[in-house]
Amino acid sequence: MTHDKLIQIIAAVVMLVLLGGSGVVGTTITESTGRHKLVYADSAGENDRPEVAVGIAMGAFRGVFVNMLWIRANRLQEEGKYYEAIELAETITKLQPRFPRVWIFHAWNLSYNISVATQTPDERWQWVSAGVRLMRNEAIPKNPNDMLIHKELAWIFVHKIQGVTDDANQYYKRKIAEEWTAVLGPPPARGPEMRDSDVARETYAQWLEVVANAPESIEGAIEEEPMVAELQLALADLFGTENAQDTLRRYAVHEELHRKNLDDERLGPILGIVEEDELDRIHTLSRLMHEPAFENAWEVYIAYLRKRVLLDEYNMDPSRMVRYTRRFGPVDWRHPAAHSLYWAYTGVERGLGRAEEHNRRDYDFINTDRIVMQSIQELWRSSEVYFDFLEFVQGKRAYYLAMPNTHFIDSYSNQMEDMATRGGIATSMEKVFTSYAAGYQNLLEDAIIHFYRRGELEKAEEYRQRLITWAGRPGNDHYKDERLTWPLEELVEWEMQGRYESPSVYVNQITAALQGAFYSGLLSGDQELFRRQFNWARQYHQHFIEQQNNATLLANPDAGRMENLPKDFRVLAGGIFSNLLESLSMDEREAMYLAAPNELRLFSYLVLERELSERMNELAEQGEGRPFDDVFPAPAGIDEFRAQHEAQRAQQRNFNVNVR
Repeated sequence: MTHDKLIQIIAAVVMLVLLGGSGVVGTTITESTGRHKLVYADSAGENDRPEVAVGIAMGAFRGVFVNMLWIRANRLQEEGKYYEAIELAETITKLQPRFPRVWIFHAWNLSYNISVATQTPDERWQWVSAGVRLMRNEAIPKNPNDMLIHKELAWIFVHKIQGVTDDANQYYKRKIAEEWTAVLGPPPARGPEMRDSDVARETYAQWLEVVANAPESIEGAIEEEPMVAELQLALADLFGTENAQDTLRRYAVHEELHRKNLDDERLGPILGIVEEDELDRIHTLSRLMHEPAFENAWEVYIAYLRKRVLLDEYNMDPSRMVRYTRRFGPVDWRHPAAHSLYWAYTGVERGLGRAEEHNRRDYDFINTDRIVMQSIQELWRSSEVYFDFLEFVQGKRAYYLAMPNTHFIDSYSNQMEDMATRGGIATSMEKVFTSYAAGYQNLLEDAIIHFYRRGELEKAEEYRQRLITWAGRPGNDHYKDERLTWPLEELVEWEMQGRYESPSVYVNQITAALQGAFYSGLLSGDQELFRRQFNWARQYHQHFIEQQNNATLLANPDAGRMENLPKDFRVLAGGIFSNLLESLSMDEREAMYLAAPNELRLFSYLVLERELSERMNELAEQGEGRPFDDVFPAPAGIDEFRAQHEAQRAQQRNFNVNVR
């Protein structure tokens, strides 16, 4: 036997062994890729573009073909042909779903490029949310460990939706609040005990745990509460087999109507329903919701639906949401930065489990962590949300107020310490300080001016001392070192220079001044402090609105692009006053209400009457307290104010206006 013949025989044997092995291993790999949705398209759908069929037919040369499509899609985008670029991007995602950058390219065109070419806020929102859904519901399930996709999805939330660069940003914020009021219901009420950060954090975590611990299946829900089966049948008789999100939305509307003590007869106008059959169905649902026999069944069924919607429609893990709440603070999911925080930190966590020395460049921890930090900053700046869900579902602009949430101030520093402990990611606190020193320094400075303006001088001094002693503060700014020793009033005056037109500073200072006026002034019996704080807020508000009125870009005819607070100062002050009353004990509510001027009482009386009158009067009849009007006497002119308020609500314009 020749030497060449021997080599051929050995090669043939090796080939047969390898082919046999590949058959065994290939079956296992195929099962795994199918189970985890990691397969490429192997057939073209009826409505697919021709390129899909061509790419599939090219077999091993599919990658070359995709590269050609990718080059063409980029060229179309550069030429401003976004719709054509989207079609090509969709083709590429079908041919190579594990190509992260094409998903990002696709979502960016939807949320940024095409959205701004539309005419109304609602049209813009459809495109922005389409980009979000593409990343969240398609890209991440196909690339569950890709940090870049998580980072870019988080960026859409924190920049496009939470930011102020888009003329329609106020509409986006309300749409997120509406959507998540339906999905999770309103968050826990802000009682006096919620002033403690640990209590607030745990209260919110336990609220979410109801959903996280809910049954996984309808069979499990019925096993936990047998009446769920009867409830489900009753709902099917009323509305057929509607999806879970529609059921949750109906439930949220009815619950909000009940919370506001509004008559069921208002359901028709609120939902825009005039047909008798449909009106009968929603009134039957209202009676069903308050049927004592179904009380526990509703709780179990709604928790089950919320869990399924989070898992199936939003690709979000309620257990992870609970964990992040305990880690970062009382997260309100009606706020866009809650979602940027969720997706950015999920990307970081998944990257930490896979990053090694040889592949570290594939994981952009620095920029993803920056979005985590930016999200925490946004939650501190504006995540105490007050939103009139019922007004918005009627198509009206609706009251929306997002105030600073001081519970998140310390989360920033805690997160920096965590980043410093990551082996190989940030090996020393010095590196972390270098990357995030400016952000943390700005946060501490904002905390100082916030607590100072609120009248909490001890708290302001605490954060000043924290900034002075912070090891990461740049050591070459001697002027800064000197200024930190100035009296608080002078330090705050200097810090505010050139920042009065900043939207975040505007919200920070106006809300802090009014909270200080009400809490440190009215509640403490210091009328002079109240007047000083109140007048300062009024003057600053007027200055900011005048500056916005001179701007050329408007989100709508009634509000500037960066007006994150109501344009009417009376509405703003009355709203904050009413919101603050809700967070006080009953004795504190009475004291603050009686100390307030009549104008503030007018705004708060309607809220207090709606929230408290029925229960207080019932208890008074049982000899367990005083009647509502004894505790909160009606202010002068309440009847005229009530009529005016109702007329303004009826005439309220919706958001469906041209923004170009």
